Amino acid sequence: MAVVVSLFNHKGGVSKTTTAFNLGWMLARKGQRVMLVDCDPQCNLTGMVLGFERVEDADTVLAPLGGKPRNIRDGLAPAFESRPSLIQAVQCVTVPGNDNLFLLPGHIGLAEYEVTLGIAQELSGSVMTLRNLPGSLRYLIDKTAGENGIDIVLIDMSPSLGAVNQNLLTTSDYFIVPMHPDYFSMMAIESLSSVLPKWRAWSEAAKSLPILKQAEYPFPEISPKFMGYVVQKYRPRGNSVPSQAFQQWIDQIENGVRDRLIPALEKAGMMLDEGTYAAAGFNPSEPMLQMSDFNSLIARSQEHQVPVFELTDAQIEQVGVVLGTTKESMERFKTLFANAADRVISIISSSL
Repeated sequence: MAVVVSLFNHKGGVSKTTTAFNLGWMLARKGQRVMLVDCDPQCNLTGMVLGFERVEDADTVLAPLGGKPRNIRDGLAPAFESRPSLIQAVQCVTVPGNDNLFLLPGHIGLAEYEVTLGIAQELSGSVMTLRNLPGSLRYLIDKTAGENGIDIVLIDMSPSLGAVNQNLLTTSDYFIVPMHPDYFSMMAIESLSSVLPKWRAWSEAAKSLPILKQAEYPFPEISPKFMGYVVQKYRPRGNSVPSQAFQQWIDQIENGVRDRLIPALEKAGMMLDEGTYAAAGFNPSEPMLQMSDFNSLIARSQEHQVPVFELTDAQIEQVGVVLGTTKESMERFKTLFANAADRVISIISSSL
């Protein structure tokens, strides 16, 4: 069965989507079969992979074909719309340029299921009529991953504390928290230190309910673990070193993760043992991946649907010294993502 890793932070603008895409591509380059799952109704990951300029474009291209679902909403429809058919695997898209990388496309309509799922997850008497919903997301992901021989699933989540995200994170095997070095990420650390243990307690209660164990899509026996966090989008001061202002925020984030988030996660049973992190070559209080802003490379990456480290000279559209400097940055990003991918693989291997 594939290992599921969610990328989550309820603060927006922390590069969840670009991290998922670039990290997923690198993992695939290292021989892993990777499935990207777009669970953000904004569908930015789907647009990045397929080149859509508008969400409506995806609705046209990814409409059901021959009865087979082709996006996340249609894949979940049998459960959420009480259809007389079981959930079946979504027809994934092979990401152009990387035969080991697949996309389970998103859909803006996923947001329509938020309220219904929230009611189901209250775990009250009303859950009888909605008992199939809490286990349906992981069931769909597992079924689709199994049909495509996937090793690692990366889930791109929306920046919210809604029911869909609660479900996705608590039914993931691991989670990564992307951050931006600023005041609001510091606030997010405080919030996550409170919210994530509550979500964990909710999932423990859900797992113990016979009604959810006996559902068509049973709520999975999973205990999500903190894989690490990512810091991105700071402005460098020569040799990619953060400027003093950004370094101060990075230091504060490290302190917040060490002193607030990790103790809260440890108490909730959401941390791995120290040896697992050590074997992967990092301390969980420090970023597992830290990089500066992609600047102009991100626009080229999105335009050509390739990661920043695989852009060609023709795609970059620069010459001379400027091109040389850009290629140095690309090589640095390639090394950083390669190291992060190795850490992901190491953690997964150590935990099997």
